[in-house]
Amino acid sequence: MTRTPASPAGRAIIKTTCPRDCYDACGMTVVKDDGVVRRVGGDPDHAIAQGTLCGKCAVTYNGAWRSAEQRLMTPLRRVGAKGAGRFEPVSWDAALADIATHLGGVIAEGAQKSIIHTHYTGTVALISGWYPIRFFNRIGATEVDPDTVCNKAGHVALELMLGTSLDGFDPETVDETAMVLIWGANPAHSAPHQFKTWLRRAKGPVVVIDPIATGTARRADLHLKPRPGTDAALAFGLMHAAATEGLLDEAFIAAHTAGFEEIRADIAAATPERTAGLTGVPADDIRAAARLYARGPSLLWLGQGMQRQPRGGNAFRAAATLALATGNVGKPGAGLLYMNGPAARGIDMATLTAPHLAAAPPAAVSHMDLAATLADPAAARVLFTWNNNIMASSPQQAALGAALAREDLLHVAVDIFHTDTTRYADYVLPAASFLEFDDLVLSYFDLTISAQAKAMEPMGESLPNQEIFRRLAAAMGLDDPELFETDAALLARLLAQTPFTGTFADLAARGTVRAFPERRVPFAGGVFPTASGKAEIACAAAEAAGYPRTPYPHADAPPPSGRFRVLSPASLWQMNSSYGNDEKILKQLGAPRVLVHPQDAASLGLDEADEVVVANTVGRLAVTVAVSPEAQPGMFVIHKGRWPGLDASGVNVNVLFDGAKADIAESTSVHGVEVGLVEVRKASRPAIPAGAAP
Repeated sequence: MTRTPASPAGRAIIKTTCPRDCYDACGMTVVKDDGVVRRVGGDPDHAIAQGTLCGKCAVTYNGAWRSAEQRLMTPLRRVGAKGAGRFEPVSWDAALADIATHLGGVIAEGAQKSIIHTHYTGTVALISGWYPIRFFNRIGATEVDPDTVCNKAGHVALELMLGTSLDGFDPETVDETAMVLIWGANPAHSAPHQFKTWLRRAKGPVVVIDPIATGTARRADLHLKPRPGTDAALAFGLMHAAATEGLLDEAFIAAHTAGFEEIRADIAAATPERTAGLTGVPADDIRAAARLYARGPSLLWLGQGMQRQPRGGNAFRAAATLALATGNVGKPGAGLLYMNGPAARGIDMATLTAPHLAAAPPAAVSHMDLAATLADPAAARVLFTWNNNIMASSPQQAALGAALAREDLLHVAVDIFHTDTTRYADYVLPAASFLEFDDLVLSYFDLTISAQAKAMEPMGESLPNQEIFRRLAAAMGLDDPELFETDAALLARLLAQTPFTGTFADLAARGTVRAFPERRVPFAGGVFPTASGKAEIACAAAEAAGYPRTPYPHADAPPPSGRFRVLSPASLWQMNSSYGNDEKILKQLGAPRVLVHPQDAASLGLDEADEVVVANTVGRLAVTVAVSPEAQPGMFVIHKGRWPGLDASGVNVNVLFDGAKADIAESTSVHGVEVGLVEVRKASRPAIPAGAAP
């Protein structure tokens, strides 16, 4: 931990880093007076934060995250019915001893695969986010694949084509590019500092492809607004328009791609007029966007939201093919980015997870199958939830709640706060916040290395995730050295893998450093880490996995009359479900809303602030109408992340999602949800009695 010298008044300022699931990875300063944290703000020396935090982080890091009334302060043991939220304090020793005994019994019976653990990005710091997997590898538990609830289809699609999904363009090259294409991302909400700072550095036009007229889209020079589920068809239409103007890079295609000839006929058929009919994007806009992008050099930012659809993997393969076909890969000012992973800075994630501890390859299930898995006593006897709030973020919300209510399921929840998920737990173990221990943060946008430096002691009896699982390993009598490696030792090992030369204290003094002095160009020279060494547009590995050999120009049909497609993007005021319990954030969120296009509002007889219920065969959700051109006809927008238990209905938008899988990797297709409008109550009408028919 590194501090500036205290002033005569007893002030100290500590640099640290925000470890939230965000592209920004903002540098922060923690101001302490006489040892007491007074304020958490932005680091003026940080290139992205530039002295400010986004609104949501500024509120909650100075609110709920340091509130003794809201934080979990001691281990808790359930005393009431599951879901009732009644607990009593218990000592760490007693809690861990009981959990260890139960685990030992399950393992002795050879049923270790029925120990399920689910986690995700409550923090993306390296140690607290990944070290606990060592414990689960060692005991042979089953992991709920974290990416299946978010972005797995995109990862696997790019891995099949390019050999990796985690080697994106270097954002520093933005001043070398002729244009930026943002497809299915909304940095105005999910990367607010990159939106304000990085995007302003773009010298050429910015084109946005998004079904929603987001804040990012409204700022763009050109916004293509396709109907949901038509992205692949649009990609082929863009390639056709580029080909018509002689802007395909035939030399790059011939030298560095495999299988492009297999899709030429589909490209030839995808005229702008035909594509306009499939997507709803005007033909002239398709031509204009294709011209801007294909002339290059161009950067393509592929957002995670775009692949959360029934054929999201195919959509990603089609979009990546556009980059390859126009030669916008492997040269300065060009490239595509889904994420920049730890390996791009030298980090071997096996250093954190210790896969060699597993006696056999760990079993995994999709989040789309989570409710069914937990409902089966043979498949799930123990559940650990850590770093996520599954009752807010996972599909089949009603079925999941019923499964979590099983009395014979031992549920251990590790969290900073009581959530909708912890209400069902048998034991709730209090986790320390990122302000309370040292760690490393690697932006998944910028190629930087950042220190998460301890700024205060853990509140109450809370402990960092990694320490909780060290103590549980000890309670079980495990003696593998990897289960007890200290944070300091691991920080030193991780930093030694990176280009940074110095100690963690050296890094903490600077806050954030760029990993490389030079600008990076992934896939330079057109070399890809695939079996062929080329970008595999026609992919034998995809075919062997049961996926189509090539991308194809698919477009989902519009919903039938009386039905609406629901998109559930990120909220301005939340980070997934994080921050959803802060009182000031709740005031900003207001009542749950559905954004309805003015055309649909008129045809449905809806006015601003009408109370409606949207429903399908899976669930029902009460929301308030906001008439907004952000939506488009035939589509509703309901932001994700609200805590179900804090709304009167007791559910959020995921109550409508049946867990249908995308076309690749058993990933989420949450943006394929369709609903009907079943109830409308005007302000002047009496309330509909509970349980009554509309």
